Amino acid sequence: MMDSGAGRGEKKRPAVFLDRDGTIIDDIGYLGDPAGIAFYPGVPDALKRLQECGYLLVVITNQSGIGRGFFPEEDALAVNHAMLRMLGAQGVALNAIYYCPHHPEDDCSCRKPGLLMVSRALDDLGIDADRSWIVGDMGKDVHTGVNAGLRPILVETGKAEKGDVPGDVQRCVTVVEAVSHILNEGAL
Repeated sequence: MMDSGAGRGEKKRPAVFLDRDGTIIDDIGYLGDPAGIAFYPGVPDALKRLQECGYLLVVITNQSGIGRGFFPEEDALAVNHAMLRMLGAQGVALNAIYYCPHHPEDDCSCRKPGLLMVSRALDDLGIDADRSWIVGDMGKDVHTGVNAGLRPILVETGKAEKGDVPGDVQRCVTVVEAVSHILNEGAL
């Protein structure tokens, strides 16, 4: 994780929390090999726009492939590190990646829609939840955001069921569209 330095007497900053699979990269199912990373069109440039406008960028992702025994935690970390390098080569620096390695039946507090990953990021990075957003492709991403006091956006990418999503939640076709909405609506 990269440390922004916020939270130690500095003014809290807004962030955009991003789901990984099905939101910023193609959801190919249980990704344990960096060779499978494929960013959706325009995502790196959109994230760079957010970064340039002062938003922290935080990925929060459920990685139950670890808990299901499909791949070891080291493989999930290799994917995250490769994603960091790929984005870095395009001028994007994620501030942190938080992941839940548990099986859905483990009843942990970090698996979305649980709030532990968001809570840790808020504390670790000095994030102002009132000025922050969450972007994801599933209902659990939206519910995580609502429960954490973030402004949620549901994107129509990804393969997963959207779940029970409140009707008043902002919907966008892609992350690129979601970023445009954030930048139009979210005055820093």
